Amino acid sequence: MQAQKIKGDAAMYDTKQKWFKEAKYGMFIHWGLYSILAGEYNGQVTDNIAEWIMNDLDIPIPEYEKLAAQFNPVKFNADEYVRKARDWGMKYLTFTAKHHDGFALYHSHCSSYNVVDATPFGRDIVAELGEACRKYDVKFCLYYSQAQDWHHPDGYIHKKDNSGKNFRRYLDEKCLPQIKELLTGYGDVHMLWLDTPMGCTKEESQEIYDLIKSIQPNCIVSGRIGNQIGDYMTTGDNAIPSLPFHGDWEVPATLNDTFAYSKHDHNWKNPEQIIHLMLRINSRGGNYLLNIGPKADGSIPEESCRILDCIAEYLKCSGDSVYATKPVPHYVYEMDNVIFTGKDYRLYIHLKKPVKKLLLNNIANTIEKAYLLHSGKPVTGSCVKSCEGDSCWMFDISEDESDFHPIDTVICVEMGEKDLILESLK
Repeated sequence: MQAQKIKGDAAMYDTKQKWFKEAKYGMFIHWGLYSILAGEYNGQVTDNIAEWIMNDLDIPIPEYEKLAAQFNPVKFNADEYVRKARDWGMKYLTFTAKHHDGFALYHSHCSSYNVVDATPFGRDIVAELGEACRKYDVKFCLYYSQAQDWHHPDGYIHKKDNSGKNFRRYLDEKCLPQIKELLTGYGDVHMLWLDTPMGCTKEESQEIYDLIKSIQPNCIVSGRIGNQIGDYMTTGDNAIPSLPFHGDWEVPATLNDTFAYSKHDHNWKNPEQIIHLMLRINSRGGNYLLNIGPKADGSIPEESCRILDCIAEYLKCSGDSVYATKPVPHYVYEMDNVIFTGKDYRLYIHLKKPVKKLLLNNIANTIEKAYLLHSGKPVTGSCVKSCEGDSCWMFDISEDESDFHPIDTVICVEMGEKDLILESLK
């Protein structure tokens, strides 16, 4: 079976950027005034993601504005953030320059509602992160909420009456000028991650897109610009397509249930879950944009660090099966224990649990070489014919349990053919 094509013009899902196609794993950072509230306001706990607390709990603008005077993240260290991202194996970093609450975490000259002018911290966080990304060779990307703005009187607000708003005025006064600031004042921005287009018309989305490309032609624009105008497809949060896709796409995802820090959210995924989610995404051709939500003081939650440290150890020995992989044709048989990732002339067979022997039906490729990726130990593999005359792969992996990786054992199969050959079922 062939990879599924994304609805719409396939060309719009080509970033034309090699770095994005090969990255496969990036860091998302949700951080802002909402981090101070940490999911709770006046004794009321939000049941939604923490960065939406202003809207979901109907916090008045004057009350929410007061949070700026409390924002003093003395533990924030841009160098540490980016160095950790690099060491965790993440190839790009996407930071919330302005989220839906309208507060800018950089020195905006078209709105004083920003981290330099309105907080005791007084530092341009975007500038510091951009410098650190260049230092550690991590692609510098920014999130910007282009349509929702709960602070500007003409910005869209989810599930509220927007009928009387002059969205054109918001575009001209804030959105377009701030996008221009971000793309002219902070060096190369490799991606602008837009979000929740709301009532944006196709013409308005196109206007935003054209502005971005006129300033930085190589800046990738996320699919959430709306109206199918972006450079790649952005799925819903934590939403993994069931089949491979042609074109470039990405899954924004959380370590627990929320993007921004919430002191009430302790539903952390374990490293094994994260790795297997990443592999499912990579096998279908996508990138995994995994989020951290720093605390109000700028520190990264310890549990986030623990999980990401474990994933980093896995990537040190098995990263070749993740980075620069391409979609693998859909394997029709249900196999709960097996995930495939692939490159030209290579197939990586991921085993969630150790098995001594493995049979894969209806695969017709020749096997040149097979070995355990984390150790290099050879694996006996052959392509044979079943009693029914179908081709199949057979592997004798190991009788020794110590040969298996504790989270994900990867068999690297070097094939005689460039692509995986799956026989049609009779």
